[in-house]
Amino acid sequence: MRVGFTVTKKIGGAVVRNRMKRRFRALAREIVPAKGVAGSDHVMIGRANGIERDFELLRSEFANALDRLRA
Repeated sequence: MRVGFTVTKKIGGAVVRNRMKRRFRALAREIVPAKGVAGSDHVMIGRANGIERDFELLRSEFANALDRLRA
């Protein structure tokens, strides 16, 4: 399984975009091996207000999204 990240300049400057990508990498390392779809590529797209979101909330939303994909 491969994972890709994209965060546009609309979100913020380089520091903000890189912080968002670091959060995505941490989520992917933790959740994708267990809940990811085998043989698929996973792409995470950074949206506005994602950087201020609670990490636990992001974790649960990402896990739920992968569960819905597998169903």
